[in-house]
Amino acid sequence: VVYFWITIWYTLALLFTQHDFSHIPTRYISKQSFEKKCLQVGDIIVEKSGGSPTQSTGRMTIVSKEMIDSIGRVVCTNFCVAFRVKKEWNALYVFYYLQNIYKNGVFFNFEGKTSGLRNLNLEAAFNAITIEEIDMREQTSAVALLDSISRKIRNNRRINQNLEALAKQLYDYWFVQFDFPNENGKPYKSSGGEMKWNAKLNRSIPNQWSDCDLNRYIGRITNGLNPRKNFVLGSGENFYVTIRSLIGTDINWNNCDRCDDEALKKINNRSQLQIGDVIFSAIGTIGRTYFIQEEPRNWNISETSFTLRAKNEISPYFFYSLLCSEEIQKNADKSAMGSTLRCLVMDSLCKIPTIDIDIRTINNFAKVVEPIYKHIYEVNKENRQLIKQRDELLPLLMNGQVSLNSEFLGEIRDGGLL
Repeated sequence: VVYFWITIWYTLALLFTQHDFSHIPTRYISKQSFEKKCLQVGDIIVEKSGGSPTQSTGRMTIVSKEMIDSIGRVVCTNFCVAFRVKKEWNALYVFYYLQNIYKNGVFFNFEGKTSGLRNLNLEAAFNAITIEEIDMREQTSAVALLDSISRKIRNNRRINQNLEALAKQLYDYWFVQFDFPNENGKPYKSSGGEMKWNAKLNRSIPNQWSDCDLNRYIGRITNGLNPRKNFVLGSGENFYVTIRSLIGTDINWNNCDRCDDEALKKINNRSQLQIGDVIFSAIGTIGRTYFIQEEPRNWNISETSFTLRAKNEISPYFFYSLLCSEEIQKNADKSAMGSTLRCLVMDSLCKIPTIDIDIRTINNFAKVVEPIYKHIYEVNKENRQLIKQRDELLPLLMNGQVSLNSEFLGEIRDGGLL
């Protein structure tokens, strides 16, 4: 008998930091395999294969009640290991402790390489890592403090997800349903506005509009530099933003590579980021976006993404909504080339067909969505401060000298679909 169950196959950092379960795919597994590998609330999942020269293996998430309530039964894949803590340990306390270990780069010391893939020796790591033996009340107190901050961060992200959804709905209402306000302030199409068939777009559009390429709205498009050809990552205090750093409406700065001042200067000479630009991923996962609303003084992007800047007469708030629209996202994905590692080239992106909208309507739409995007940015800024506060508290609360392996480690289950 074959069963249909949920499998954790998405970025572990995204699962915990964002609580976004929408991208976790499903897999068919046997009943016997499922019963052996099914996880429960409190189980900790650790990445054992992957990593990079600047990011070790060992990213992790914890199976939460929210996850189970949202998606049901869960197993993990064979690039992960899941374990369950003993009853005398608080699972979240252990999770936060291991997070601190990971942030300090300890897992680099327990990695081996097989055919270029980094593998984490968890058994050796758990035998070597120490943790202070404290009673459950102290564990619970430490967790309560850290989790109160984490809950606020998660709530803020839910607010931003709703705001982003609202902005997309407004774009659809104006430019997909074509019920933007007419001269009398009434919905255009619903009030009898004239429509015409457009063969290039394969749909009806307002009579006064026509089709165009996306390039009609683009004033400038560039990308970053390849570090392997131009500089070395890992040193310096400047952020080097890659696709994996683009999470929802924000950048996960903890998941960024670093580069020195000389490397940043080389990238800046090419990319020249500024407020109002949009980052658009072009390799692997096509179409992840980030709207720059802060001065990008000490960071820039990798060659895996484009920086798109609207023409001077085009509002960047409209431009960002356009790039996030389902039409552009789907066409960008279709235009990507390659099977294993898909890639979107600049020319293909610029030639995506879309609607040529009059400037008055663009500006009116921008006035509506501008406060939404500004609020998203303020919430993200608050979250960055909360994350900084939590990360500074973490090492103060998580220290000890007791063997991690012997004190709390219970049953370990390898991932994989048998």
